[in-house]
Amino acid sequence: MVSPNIQPGTKGQRDTLVCQHNVAPHVAKFSTPSMIQLMEQASSDAVQQYLDKDQVTVGFEVNIRHIAPADIGDTIVAHAEVTEIDRNRITFHVEAYTGDTKIGEGNHKRVVITPKK
Repeated sequence: MVSPNIQPGTKGQRDTLVCQHNVAPHVAKFSTPSMIQLMEQASSDAVQQYLDKDQVTVGFEVNIRHIAPADIGDTIVAHAEVTEIDRNRITFHVEAYTGDTKIGEGNHKRVVITPKK
């Protein structure tokens, strides 16, 4: 079960700098997989502090739109907010920005698990 401290409205954030290791191979712009990874990390960060020490979350669904480019040297900030909790499943609304420009948005789902040792 999910900690009662995790409620709709719980938020997380993660940022990164666009550089050679996170751009698309065919164009020097922030890649969609890198944006999704940043959104997943922001989602995980939002709830990790509230989990038991032996618990983690893992992503199981991503519904994201990449709506604007970002250049090498830009800072990308991903925001995640819990919107729904169903047993051990958590739904997040996620967005990514460079400055005031939204570059991506969507929903992401994670499940709370206790990994086998």
